[in-house]
Amino acid sequence: MTRDTDDDDALRWEGDDDQTLAPGWKTVGAPAPAEPGPVAADPTDERDVAASVDEADTTDAPAQTGSAELVVLGVLGGVYLLYAIGWLVSALGAAPLFADPVAQFMYELGSWFAVLAAPLWFGAVLWLASGNRRARLIWLIAGAVLLVPVPFLLRG
Repeated sequence: MTRDTDDDDALRWEGDDDQTLAPGWKTVGAPAPAEPGPVAADPTDERDVAASVDEADTTDAPAQTGSAELVVLGVLGGVYLLYAIGWLVSALGAAPLFADPVAQFMYELGSWFAVLAAPLWFGAVLWLASGNRRARLIWLIAGAVLLVPVPFLLRG
């Protein structure tokens, strides 16, 4: 059985061999220098270019989230979701009756803010501490301790 050339064409881009589109790329996969220009023929210059490209990659590229961190974030996200559900059950339950209408309104408003506190904390920590993994983890654990739905847990 012979292979069609169409099968081989599907595995590469048109113009892969065109040196004018990607000056400086080698067959081993080393990237081009950061600024456009001719590639130096001197081997020492190529090492300098590779070192400068490596430095640029480490400073500009955001760090990827690791698998363990994604699992921890997923577990903490589930905890925060359960907290929101616990606060929702408590807010929908029987509320004490106050003689003062302002006190009654403030109690109900506080109950609904408690429902929103867990998802808002989770989102704010992910957004504000996105660059620092350790700080993000510490703030998420602190929120998991502080936002426990105590009224839901004390129900019997």
